[in-house]
Order: sequence, then structure tokens, then C-alpha cells
Amino acid sequence: MEATMVSDAPKHYPVLLNEIISIITPQHGGTFIDCTFGQGGYTKKILSYKDTQVIAIDRDIESKKIADKISEKFPNRFIFKHKKFSQLDNLKLKNEKIRGILLDLGYSFTQIKDPKKGLSFNSVGDLNMQMGLNNFSASDAINNLDIQELEKIFKFFGEELEAKRIAFNIVKERKTKKIDTKKLVELVEKSKKRKSFKTNNSTKTFQALRIFVNKEISELIYGLIAATKVLKKNGILAVVTFHSLEDKIVKYFFKSLSEKKSISRYMPNINQPETLFRMVEKKPITPSTKELRENTPSRSAKLRYVIKKNDFYNFETDIVKKFKKLLDIENFGEKL
Repeated sequence: MEATMVSDAPKHYPVLLNEIISIITPQHGGTFIDCTFGQGGYTKKILSYKDTQVIAIDRDIESKKIADKISEKFPNRFIFKHKKFSQLDNLKLKNEKIRGILLDLGYSFTQIKDPKKGLSFNSVGDLNMQMGLNNFSASDAINNLDIQELEKIFKFFGEELEAKRIAFNIVKERKTKKIDTKKLVELVEKSKKRKSFKTNNSTKTFQALRIFVNKEISELIYGLIAATKVLKKNGILAVVTFHSLEDKIVKYFFKSLSEKKSISRYMPNINQPETLFRMVEKKPITPSTKELRENTPSRSAKLRYVIKKNDFYNFETDIVKKFKKLLDIENFGEKL
């Protein structure tokens, strides 16, 4: 599993932009929701087509600076909401014709390099990692959660094989000194017996903490549910993921609502409810060789999309039950 969107590139590129535009077809007009506005790359491209409108959402208040500039240029075609995308169905959009909803789950170059956010293992000072509208920081988690809780966070959110040793050393160290970013990197380095020569040894630990602090699992799950509710018939839901855990959740959600499940392996699909999605491509779309050459962070990107076949607002899904173990780990943060 790789960290998302870490790069030495001088700017942030909207990943798989051409592929997304070809899928959502803004040239035909309509209203689109950019659930992870960020630097506004997708929004700007969509608004370059006439007869389009964009509703943009981002939990990072820093994004509002870019949104304000776009709003000046497109006052009647652009709206920005400082919210988490899991709150999408609270925007009261049930009566609007939403043609497409986009989620890009990566971090931008600007966010990674922001010293106040402390997302990177190259940062200095306090552990933060809060993207906005948070309840606790990475420092709160590292310095207060018990050894078993830290181990589970690193193991399940970072797929860190040496999670137990890292958690043990963290708990031991913090008895005498509060752990900051630099100290955490040192502790992980000391704890790892299997050294990586391709990526920083702290990559998985920091990824796990970012997911935990920003509740990215529940955000994604409830964001997918909310987006599906507000989409209209023939609307497209497109999601760009950057690590295997995200992709696993998106793949399951799309697949489970695109297939009729047989009651018995010996019985045909009769009297089954109509499926909600049509999945055009079962395999994810990945960056072209040209994009990989120009934008290295796109190497781990996977794009999946579905088309909503019906106008159902309420529907049944077992995705919360399916990933309950991960949601339970996220809930460790409730005591912070």
C-alpha cells in the first residue's frame, strides 16, 4: 500500500483528467459535483464547457481561496461548500439533475507540503494530519491510544507488518517525552527489521495515521452511499483511489450494487430486485504511460465508475457490515 500523492513535483496535477472527462462528458452540459475540490483541477476543466454547473465540496478550508477565484469567474455556475463529502446528501439536492459525481481521494502537493498539516514524514514539529472538520490530531492518537489500538491502526490502515513492534516502542518512548513528527520517524526506523529501499520506512505508519485522524474509511463508505442517493438516473459516479484499502471498498460497493445475487447456485436469478448500477468496465482504469512520465504520483491511481440505472433515493447496501472491523478501529478516536 502506498502513500497518496507524495511528490517533489512543482505543482498538483488532476489525475486521470482526460479519462474522467471522457466518462462524465461535460460537453453535453449539466450539473456535476466535485466532492474533493482540492486545487480545483477537475472543476476548472468541467466549467470550461458551456452549459455546465459545478457544486464543489472540500473539508479543507484552504481550498476556499481557490474556490473564491473560480466563483468570481463563474458566479452563476459554481458553488463551494466547506463540508465533508459524507455530508453530501445534506445539501438537499434531491430535485436537481446531477449528471456526475467525482471523488478523487488523493492528497494534493500543496496539502502534503503544508507544514501546518504535518501530513508528511518530512514534516517537522507536532503531529497534526487534520484535513479539516476533525475531532482530534495525530498527536492526540500517538500520545494517548493504548498499544493494542495503535497496533490495529498501523496493521489494518497501513498494512504494516511490524505494527506491534512500532506500537510497543511508541508507548515506551512517550512515557518520558511527547512524540512529535521527527521522533515518530526515528521510532519507526528503529522498530523496522525489514528495511525498505524503495519507499521511506515511515510511509505505511503515516498513511495509517492519516486515514485514522481523518476517518477516511467512514468518509468513503458514507460518501459513496450519499453520492448514490443524490445521483439521478443515468448519472455517473466516478472515484479515483490511491491505495488498496480505498480501492477494495469502492470495488465492493460498485460490484455489490451492479450484480444480481442468486439465492442458490442451482437457481436462476428470478424475482430479484433490479440492480442499481451498471458497471461498464470491471477492471479499474489506470494512468497512461504519458501521464506516469509527467506525473509520478499518479502511479498508484485507479479509477472506477458506475452508471446509476434508476432514480431510487433509498436503497439497501451491506457495505457498513462488510467493513465493520475497519469502522470499529476508527471509533478508537471517540475517546480522544
